[in-house]
Amino acid sequence: MAKDKGPRRPRAETPKGFRDYFGAEVTERKAMLDTIANVYHRYGFDPLETSAVETLDALGKYLPDVDRPNEGVFAWEDEAEGWLALRYDLTAPLARVAAQFRNDLPTPYRRYAMGPVWRNEKPGPGRFRQFYQCDADTVGSASVASDAEICAMLADALEEVGIPRGDYVVRVNNRKVLNGVMEVAGVLDPADPEKFAHERGIVMRAIDKLDRLGEEGVRALLGKGRKDESGDFTEGAGLSGEQAEKVMGFVNAAQIVEDELRDGPPNPDNRMPGGMGLTLDNPHERTEHAGQAWNWAVLDHLMRLVGPTEVGFQGLQELGEISDLLKAQGYGPDRIVIDPSVVRGLGYYTGPVFEAELTFEITDDKGRPRQFGSVAGGGRYDDLVKRFTGQAVPATGISIGVDRLLAALHAKGRMQADTRGPVVVTVMDRDRMADYQQMAGELRQAGIRAEVYLGNPKNFGNQLKYADKRNSPVAVIQGSDEASRGVVQLKDLFLGAKIAAEATHEEWKSQPAQSEVARADLVAEVRRLLGQG
Repeated sequence: MAKDKGPRRPRAETPKGFRDYFGAEVTERKAMLDTIANVYHRYGFDPLETSAVETLDALGKYLPDVDRPNEGVFAWEDEAEGWLALRYDLTAPLARVAAQFRNDLPTPYRRYAMGPVWRNEKPGPGRFRQFYQCDADTVGSASVASDAEICAMLADALEEVGIPRGDYVVRVNNRKVLNGVMEVAGVLDPADPEKFAHERGIVMRAIDKLDRLGEEGVRALLGKGRKDESGDFTEGAGLSGEQAEKVMGFVNAAQIVEDELRDGPPNPDNRMPGGMGLTLDNPHERTEHAGQAWNWAVLDHLMRLVGPTEVGFQGLQELGEISDLLKAQGYGPDRIVIDPSVVRGLGYYTGPVFEAELTFEITDDKGRPRQFGSVAGGGRYDDLVKRFTGQAVPATGISIGVDRLLAALHAKGRMQADTRGPVVVTVMDRDRMADYQQMAGELRQAGIRAEVYLGNPKNFGNQLKYADKRNSPVAVIQGSDEASRGVVQLKDLFLGAKIAAEATHEEWKSQPAQSEVARADLVAEVRRLLGQG
């Protein structure tokens, strides 16, 4: 008779697209988020925690790069509630909150939120189905001052977590300007917004891929289409050469403006859109790339491109006002710059859009240098809350990619979190456990992380191996001899590891990592070793 094997044991592994985070990783993330939260709090934003589960109706059709409302989310059907889903971002829940509690919340409502989100997408290298987001939004303000404030706050947050000026830039554009380009190019009819929707989608995706495909690749997608290296063909927007040139004038705005600043303006009037109070009459300003003239020159170029359209002109006015507001606060183009190449992929943006890019170089998996790239994005989305209320509610916000920003800080060696483990009090005599607990208690009362070794104390070497695995900075040692003399041994584990790796035998003998101190001086000496004294 066959022996009953019993129930099958589950496999000890995470599902594909998910991962576990351990001590130092969690500590580093929390420290970074706490720093960002302090910046948001300083700007007057309040924290908000929403449910991880939303109704599918509340999430709506605004899923990233997806046309179908139930694609890209983890969803299930509940008999009482209908279809439910894990939140895929922190913005859709905010829209629901703003509608549900509109009579209780202040207007404008300023909130920040941090937490995990879930995407039911195919996982890949560095692409997970669960990840953290860090958002800040203002709901209920139509003023572009709120957009300018978001950009300034984002710049402050990047600097406070350890990204210095010169290593980042916040790029600002306006969807209304892009709509003006679409109108000039003949793929947007103000009288029938749904007309040419397919072509516009292709044009927007093509512009968004400029960094990856280059100018030639974008031109191909604006025309008949593009075949990649594998032979796969991507359908183009089918624009004529003249239409494509209008779009490329927008795509290449930065290079065109740089050439104009160097060679002189083609427009003798050099007047910006009315009401902005901006001029480019000073030739010196035209050649000063790092000054405010850069933003003005970009607006001047875009004015010539989309000025005849009402929506484009409105977008330029908003960008000009944002530029003036930021300048008044001391945020120049060295930190925040107008850049028409910023498109943003989500369909709900209705006005200014922002993207924070880290400009320093890193080395990829193949040893090639490349810029780190984008770590945050956002913009104005005035129609999202309207889905619930039927009334337009203006809103603007930003979302920081937590994992990417953490990776950037690691790449630059600028992590500010203290990831050292606790001080470990070793156990030399089983019957003196109370003494060891008392030592740990004194350290804790002094604000020092500490623990007593609670494994089998028989092998002292295993206790030190445990301390190494815990990334402990100091081990406290007291046997019966030390106890009788009223002293303890303190072993500097970090110094000991460094000496073992680098020093000669003579240096190792002359720089002992272990010292004997009076028992009464335990806390003071540990503080000194930790750099707190």
